[in-house]
Amino acid sequence: MELFDLFNYALGIRALIASVLVGLMCGVLGCFIVLRNMSLVGDALAHAVLPGVVVGFIVGGAGVLAIFTGAVVAGLLTAICITWIQHNVKTKNDAAIGIVFTAMFSIGVMWISKVAREGAHLDLDHFLFGNVLGLSNSDLYLTAGITVYVLLSVVLFYRYLFATTFQPVIAETMGISVRAIHYYLMLLLSFAVVASMQAVGVILVVAMLITPASTALLLTNRLKYMLLISAIIGVLASVIGLMITDFYNTTPGPAMAVTATLFYLLAVFFAPQKGLLFKFLYKRKIRKRIQFEDTLKQTLKLHERSSLSLPNLKERLGFNLNTLKYNLNLLARKGLVRQSSGTLAITSEGIKQATRLVRAHRLWETYLVQEMSMDAGQIHEEAEIYEHVLTDELLDEIEANLSYPKLDPHGAPIPQNDYQPDKSLSSLSIDTVAEVAENQLNSYLVTRLWQLGIGHDESFKVMSKTEDFIEIKIDDELVKVPVTLADKINVET
Repeated sequence: MELFDLFNYALGIRALIASVLVGLMCGVLGCFIVLRNMSLVGDALAHAVLPGVVVGFIVGGAGVLAIFTGAVVAGLLTAICITWIQHNVKTKNDAAIGIVFTAMFSIGVMWISKVAREGAHLDLDHFLFGNVLGLSNSDLYLTAGITVYVLLSVVLFYRYLFATTFQPVIAETMGISVRAIHYYLMLLLSFAVVASMQAVGVILVVAMLITPASTALLLTNRLKYMLLISAIIGVLASVIGLMITDFYNTTPGPAMAVTATLFYLLAVFFAPQKGLLFKFLYKRKIRKRIQFEDTLKQTLKLHERSSLSLPNLKERLGFNLNTLKYNLNLLARKGLVRQSSGTLAITSEGIKQATRLVRAHRLWETYLVQEMSMDAGQIHEEAEIYEHVLTDELLDEIEANLSYPKLDPHGAPIPQNDYQPDKSLSSLSIDTVAEVAENQLNSYLVTRLWQLGIGHDESFKVMSKTEDFIEIKIDDELVKVPVTLADKINVET
């Protein structure tokens, strides 16, 4: 096939091997660059090695080792300068990066012009955009050696890279030098830039560092999987880009960068959880669930007013007729409503589930007023949203923290659960001595008691009772317990 003709020649095989190595190395290393928000640093180092390349060329000629050494030294010098400015000068971090790398790149271009005028040949185009098809055996050996070194470094120092990437403060307390790891990562990045220079050029090497890693980050939240996925995408982008180069007779570096970008766009649209399609379908699912639950809740409210009918329900919800009928049919299939001969009725199970929504709505309104000091007239719309996402556990916790309120800020009753203690604190008469029982409604009630200073098995004495509070004495301290909370506290006398 014409598409694979390139690989019948030695230069094609060298180009293929180099592309695989570059994609693998940049894919793995790029994960740490992306996670550390150092994408611009990678771009800076890619440009800033230019003066080092020129100096290496002047000192050692076109030898691979001389150019490699010069480029690495220039990269490290750039990293040191950027870090020093960021820590010692009142300059924004991104501005410091821009200042240093543009200065270094400009110096490199000026030196190349000077060298060219003196008769030496240093191809700037190949340096900027790469020439993977022009790799020599020595170039391939250098790329392979750097790739092995970078990958081994990531494996050996994985724990340190992981800790300093996600928890630098904790890493310091563990005795890990965050700054040393930072500079070592800059060294690896300089190596990767130099190794990738011949394949994709310094301008596009940042694409191979950043794009596969960013794609992998859309596909997983686990670092080990991210490293694997990024490496695979980097290799695929490099190989497919090389094949496109041969088929369309174009430049290898840009073809690889564009291929990597296409992988990224596919992930943007189709990645599970983070992709646009997934988000669209999820939002659509949530919207349908909210419509379904709103229909159920309004059905209960109309049932309580003895005015449940299709026209009244449509008027309260504001849905079009088709949407309303769809939700009613779904409710009927779930056994929450009954439909017959144009009449509607809510079942006992429907009442139970709708009551939970009402409870969530009114508890959240109460929480916003009591704990967030919001005005009662501003809370309804927010409660309409949160009633659909609050879990039963969170509702139990909110209810305990609010001391089991019976009315919401508008004076409407908050549906209560059916739990009744064997003997409640509120049932005790004045001067009764008792203790808190081990068996309580839930752990949130126990936590609320602890906040009030009432522990399990602690004896107390009822001192006084009012309409709102019951005052008890524990270890010579008086504690006021809201009556609504006392109704739920199980005690033993």
